[in-house]
Amino acid sequence: MTEKLYDKDAYRKIFSARVLKCEQKNGKWQVVLDRTAFYPEGGGQPADTGVLNFVNVLDVQEQGDEIVHTTDKPLPVGLNVMGGVNWTRRFRLMQQHTGEHIVSGIANRLFGVDNVGFHMGEKFMTVDWNAPLSESQLKLVEDLANEAVYRNVPVHAEYPSQEKLQTLAYRSKKQLTGAVRIVTVEGYDVCACCGTHVARTGEIGAIKLIGWQNYKGGTRITLVCGAQAMEDYHEKLRSVSAVSALLSAKQGEIDSAVERLLKENADLKRRLSEMTAAMLAQKAALVPENCGNYCTLEENLSPDDLRRYALMLAKRCGGTVGVFSGKDNSFRYALAVSEGDVRPFCKKLNAAFGGRGGGSAELAQGSLNGEFPEIQKFFCENINA
Repeated sequence: MTEKLYDKDAYRKIFSARVLKCEQKNGKWQVVLDRTAFYPEGGGQPADTGVLNFVNVLDVQEQGDEIVHTTDKPLPVGLNVMGGVNWTRRFRLMQQHTGEHIVSGIANRLFGVDNVGFHMGEKFMTVDWNAPLSESQLKLVEDLANEAVYRNVPVHAEYPSQEKLQTLAYRSKKQLTGAVRIVTVEGYDVCACCGTHVARTGEIGAIKLIGWQNYKGGTRITLVCGAQAMEDYHEKLRSVSAVSALLSAKQGEIDSAVERLLKENADLKRRLSEMTAAMLAQKAALVPENCGNYCTLEENLSPDDLRRYALMLAKRCGGTVGVFSGKDNSFRYALAVSEGDVRPFCKKLNAAFGGRGGGSAELAQGSLNGEFPEIQKFFCENINA
C-alpha cells in the first residue's frame, strides 16, 4: 500500500521513499514506492510529473492500493530515493482545481446545476453542468467566483467521521462508500474530492470563463484560472495589439474597424462579381451560336463563375459545354447542357481522371487531375458516346 503524502500536504515538493517494485512495460518502467507526493491521474486532474533521483516520472496512476509511477529508467527494488514534484505544473493544477470548486459550487447553490464532467488541460479546463445557463447567469457566477478570490478565504480537506458526514450537505458526482475526503472552500463550496488544492483562495488568481456552449442538454464552460488566465490574457492582448496596428485603430475600437472592413470587402466582392459576370457574358458572345459541344480552359474562375459561364455557353452553343479552371494538373470543372442529362458524362469524366463531383441533369460541378489536352481530347471523343 502506498502512503499518499499529497493527500496530507498538497505543498509537499520533495520527499524520500523506498522502491517496492520496478517492472518493465512497453519500453518504460512501472515503479511502486512505499510513499509518494506524486498525485495520480484521477477526478479530472492530470497526473503529476517530476523526478525520482535522476529518473524522470512521466505518468502516475492509482492501481488498487498502489500508486504506480511510469519512469523512463529503472530503479532497483529496495533503493531509497528522493522524489521531486514538478511544482510549477502542480501549482497550476491546484489553482485550476480550486477555481473549479468555487465556480461549480456557486452555480450549484444559485441555479441547482450539478457538475457531471470535468477535464483540466494545459491551456484551459472544461466543466460540464447538467442544465443550461444563460450568459447573464454565467457572468454572475464568474463575478462571485472572483469575489471569493479577493476575500482570500481558507480551503481545507478532511476525512469526517460517518456521523459527521451524514450531517454535511456536499457535492459529489457519484455515490461514495468508505472514507470520504471532503474539500471545503469556506462560504462557497463543500465537495467530495481527492485532488490537490490551494490553502487559500487568494492563491488562485483570476478566474475567467472564456467560453460556453449548450452540451448534451446542459452547459459546457471553458475556464482558465491563475497562471492559465494570465497566459490567455497575454495571448489575446498580443492578438488584439497586432490587429489594432494592422487596422490603425485603437484597441477599444477594433470591433467597429473590423465591421467596416468586412462591409468594404463585401462591397468589393459584389462589384467584382458584377464585373466578372459582364466579362463572361462578353466572352460567351464571341462563341459562335448553335456551335454544339464546346470545351474551354479559363483562368482563375471561382466555382460560382464556372457554373455561371457554363450555363451561358450551354444556352448559346445548344450542346454540352465543359468549362475548366486551374493549374498544375489540378482543375475544377462545370458541365452544362442545353437539353438532356449531363450526369452520365460527368461520371465518365470523373472515372477517367480521378475526379469527384456531380449535380443535376442540367449542371454538374467537381474537380479532377490531369493534363488539360488529355481532358479536352476525352471530352471531344466521349461527349456523345
